[in-house]
Amino acid sequence: MPLPGAGPPGAMGTAVGPMSLRELLLAAEAGGAAGGEEEVCVVGIFGKTALQLCSEKEALVSTVCDRQVFPLFPEEDPELADGAAGQDGDPTTKDYNQLQAYYSQESRVLYLVLTSICDTPQLLRACGDLAAAESREAGPGHPSGGAAPLPHAEAHEFWKHQEKLHCLSLLYLFSVCHILLLVHPTCSFDITYDRVFRALDGLRQKVLPSLKAAIKDCPVGKEWKLNCRPCPPRLLFLFQLNGALKVDPLPSRGQDPCGHLEKPPPKKHSPKRRLQHALEDQIYRIFRKSRVLTNQSINCLFTVPANQAFVYIVAGGPQDGDDPVAMLLDQLRSNCTMRETDSLLAPTLSGPRRYQMMRHGRQQLSFHAESSSSSSSSSGQLVDCTLKEFLWQHVELVLSKKGFEDSVGRNPQPSHFELPTYQKWVAAALKLYEVTIEGKDDDPTCGELSSKIMSSIKVLEGYLDIDTKFSENRCQKALPMAHSAYQSNLPHNYTMTVHKNQLAQALRVYSQHARGPAFHKYAMQLNEDCYKFWSNGHQLCEERSLTDQHCVHKFHLLPKAGEKPEADRNPPILYHNSRARSTGACNCGRKQAPREDPFDIKAANYDFYQMLEEKCCGKLEHINFPIFQPSTPDPAPARDESSPAPPEGEIEKLKEKEPQTQGESTGLSLALSLGQSTGSLGTYPPDGQGGGDNAESHGQSGDSKSEKRPSLVDRQASTVEYLPGMLHSNCPKGLLPKFSSWSLVKLGPAKAYNFHTGLDQQGFIPGTNYLMPWDIVIRTRTEDEGDLDTNSWPAPNKAVPGKRSAVVMGRGRRRDDIARAFVGFEYEDARGRRFMCSGPDKVMKVMGGGPKESALKALNSDMPLYILSSTQGRGLKPHYAQLMRLFVVVPDAPLQITLTPQVQPGPPPCPVFYPEKQEITLPSDGLWVLRFPYAYVTERGPCFPPKESQQLMSYKVLRGILKAVTQ
Repeated sequence: MPLPGAGPPGAMGTAVGPMSLRELLLAAEAGGAAGGEEEVCVVGIFGKTALQLCSEKEALVSTVCDRQVFPLFPEEDPELADGAAGQDGDPTTKDYNQLQAYYSQESRVLYLVLTSICDTPQLLRACGDLAAAESREAGPGHPSGGAAPLPHAEAHEFWKHQEKLHCLSLLYLFSVCHILLLVHPTCSFDITYDRVFRALDGLRQKVLPSLKAAIKDCPVGKEWKLNCRPCPPRLLFLFQLNGALKVDPLPSRGQDPCGHLEKPPPKKHSPKRRLQHALEDQIYRIFRKSRVLTNQSINCLFTVPANQAFVYIVAGGPQDGDDPVAMLLDQLRSNCTMRETDSLLAPTLSGPRRYQMMRHGRQQLSFHAESSSSSSSSSGQLVDCTLKEFLWQHVELVLSKKGFEDSVGRNPQPSHFELPTYQKWVAAALKLYEVTIEGKDDDPTCGELSSKIMSSIKVLEGYLDIDTKFSENRCQKALPMAHSAYQSNLPHNYTMTVHKNQLAQALRVYSQHARGPAFHKYAMQLNEDCYKFWSNGHQLCEERSLTDQHCVHKFHLLPKAGEKPEADRNPPILYHNSRARSTGACNCGRKQAPREDPFDIKAANYDFYQMLEEKCCGKLEHINFPIFQPSTPDPAPARDESSPAPPEGEIEKLKEKEPQTQGESTGLSLALSLGQSTGSLGTYPPDGQGGGDNAESHGQSGDSKSEKRPSLVDRQASTVEYLPGMLHSNCPKGLLPKFSSWSLVKLGPAKAYNFHTGLDQQGFIPGTNYLMPWDIVIRTRTEDEGDLDTNSWPAPNKAVPGKRSAVVMGRGRRRDDIARAFVGFEYEDARGRRFMCSGPDKVMKVMGGGPKESALKALNSDMPLYILSSTQGRGLKPHYAQLMRLFVVVPDAPLQITLTPQVQPGPPPCPVFYPEKQEITLPSDGLWVLRFPYAYVTERGPCFPPKESQQLMSYKVLRGILKAVTQ
């Protein structure tokens, strides 16, 4: 019964394969195969390959067996990868090591060929999988339009992981083979193998107990179970010339290339053999120095023969058939030119014709020292052996059960040797394959042993990952320097911004000294260390006051209702404090007092003025603004998100349905049900409250005023939800705050203001405490109405109409037809200094007798909310004064003055703020003071005062703040 996968009957002997080693082991274990009791020699082949075609290690098996064992152009089969997990997943979880087997029953030799990322096909496959994974991670919308490059640390980790898996496959080969062939694509020894073999030796000593447990029940000898290998394997080296060494044939007789020179005597060995001897001496010396080879072979990972050649140089190149395309072209040319000789050579061919023709074509096209035996022997040089002869001198020692006596020294100890049968070898090799490479978890014993082996793979890091080891040492030395750079010039407590700036400086210092794949790892550690240092008692409170000043306390908690501050707790319980103090006046402006820098809107716009209200303004007449009146014990603040404004057509439909929908929304929040009854700017007058250009704002309007039907918002406000901030153009409609940030106070009658002396209040800079006159025309009279003027001087006879008219009209307009009001825009800075402005960016300055400039310019312009203070300090930082009060003197006359303040405390899209009652009618005969808010806050945060680089005119009080209407 032939073995599974046996070759055709006409082949040279009966052979198995080539196939995956896993398939061969499972097939041999499943049923008894012919030749199962035959003793076999196991030869393992590993190493690297060149970039050119047909330079793989499989070609060596074809050369030794003298037949085309492996296909010339193998198909890409991803399922061939042993242990490849998650083929469509992460490439970092794959194992790109392939073990292929070919068993020749004729020679009783089992060839195991290891293909890894050191070979061109697997390297290309790994790079392709990495590129595909990068493309998947980048996605179609990546800004670069292609794959995102893999970070250096991750790429290094991937390749080093593959190198560790390669070492596991090598450990398996060193545990099941008698002879090992190391193939290298050049004719110089790769010194990195010294590090790899030392890593393998350390790994084998570490996992030896696990390997013993795996094969303890296998039908192999005692020495095999004790050492986990049939014998210390003998390692042979195969180097390929690939055109690196040019060897020309010796000149024939009668030729004298150097006729005028003395002919050098012929050497005993050919150049190739001399190179082999030099490489043997070099390799043996290196391995002895690094103690990979010792006197006792039983303790070594492998052995080399003391009296036999263990280095062979394969003369390769395009001329020798390594390049299949060049070989086929040369063969075609040879067939076309040598048809007569071809018929003579045909009867002498034996075996597979195709492979023999390839070998025959190679021998005619290239130079082989062993093929020119007559010339070599005649010149006195020894004949070089072929590859099969080189390998078979070692295989025969195994098949003859002589073993390898490679121990040296005075007292060499014999090493164990066992030649197993095919079936016994399969039993032991399958167990080692399961625990070493496959990592089976089905069997608890195998799963435990496999996990132990994988945990022991860290032993390889010290040998293989030299780059990471050097990088970690370098990065560890750079960390203290980076820590010092972070902590330099730091205050005891600092904010997140300072922390980020110092961290950036520390990373710059770190990047100047750190190198290698561990750079990112220790950069993350530096980030964590700096964050721990900052958060461990050095973190400053991040809260900013309404004037954009930081709290000076370290990280703390705010006291709850009825709780006292405790500075000794961790974290402490304290109120916010920026240590910034300013001086402010009360609602009416008559009394000044120091104030703390506020951190909430209630302290800024209500509590401070309520404290002064009891001392100064409490007995004055007030016009109170509407505030939230709760109907439930636990009112809730309104949500931050405001309902979007519907289209204009829907607004009109909603307005038409207001009487019907008013009573239907009782089950919903009143604020949300009312939010769609008006536009996004609230219930502003339709003529535009910033209309300083129209006649009404100049006091030139007529007597009639069209009445506007009050909307639902004007009639009723929510009693369930309150507005957490201030009233502005973007807040939900129908909501009121718990307190008003505005104040309107009556200082006294109109005569309380003296036009010649100005206001008698604290803090005013001399010459700036005057109100500007505002002349309002009450009634315009014609010439005919002048004759009926009852206030004219009585005369018995009628005077000349022209003359009398001029006198009466002049006297009457001055006395009866014009009413004079007074207006003043007061600004106040943080040091309590106050002054009036007569126009935008124009500070009032009166030398005596009262101001001559009219208030029309100020009323028809957008007045700035902030202005540079008239007296600056010594520092470079400018001091700003804020518009805090509007003084209005309403005369005792038949007119009506309406107050409609609108403030935009920032550039767009900053909302417009206004009081809870947007249009206030000031009673006649009074000196009224409108106090503006100290701070402006929305639901999203405060509107901070301007910085140096910002335009002050973006912070403004909109024009049209006062309107005059005659009655």
